[in-house]
Amino acid sequence: MSPFTVRLTFHGDLTFFLKSKAHVIERTLSEKTSVKDVIEAVGVPHTEIDLIVADGEPLDFSFQIEGAVDLDVYPFEQTPNAFPEKRLQARAIARFIADGHLGKLVRDFRLLGFDVLYDCDAQDRQLIDQLKIDNGRALLTRDRRLLMHSVVEHGYYLRSQDPLEQTIEVLLRFDLFRLIDPFTRCLRCNAGLEKAEKNSVIEKLEPLTKIYYEQFRRCTGCGQIYWAGSHFSKLQRRLEKIRECCS
Repeated sequence: MSPFTVRLTFHGDLTFFLKSKAHVIERTLSEKTSVKDVIEAVGVPHTEIDLIVADGEPLDFSFQIEGAVDLDVYPFEQTPNAFPEKRLQARAIARFIADGHLGKLVRDFRLLGFDVLYDCDAQDRQLIDQLKIDNGRALLTRDRRLLMHSVVEHGYYLRSQDPLEQTIEVLLRFDLFRLIDPFTRCLRCNAGLEKAEKNSVIEKLEPLTKIYYEQFRRCTGCGQIYWAGSHFSKLQRRLEKIRECCS
């Protein structure tokens, strides 16, 4: 096959992933190549792309390029109104798996009531294996190569390194604000919380807690006991700050 040129025009914030920050890149190919491979070869994970258009027609990631073509590549939030049925990314995912560097983000999301699997010691292979079992989850990471794995159907590359800003990013990307249900999930193990009568947990309480508190919740997974102690006001302030940033 004779060499041919693919011209890629990246729109919106997809230039974030490009080394040169130029929004137009040309690639010379000499064999049939999938759209996914062509795009990811320049550093843009497929999970960040919502629409690909060539000659006025939408393409999916598996489309095989065999000759010269111009591709327009659009991110999730900045796609044209055309081809609503051909979008490549899911709009509303509320279940996640996070890589080991995102502990503070995970705590925020569990505080907000969202299901986030997390193991600070998990290796990339373990994350991929979990997604093979449960591919309805979205992978949250700052490792773009991990997002490029073929098993990853849904995911998001966090732009910020600040945990609060990361939380806002994910809430906005997956349209989750209306689904916030705080203080319903264990911050330690991710399982749901249930109301617990005081007499059923009293043996696990510190002396002052027994005296001053009457309402408790218990984790259905690890058994951790929660109550509105001194830490509760700190968590409430965190929650309000998140709400303000999303409003």
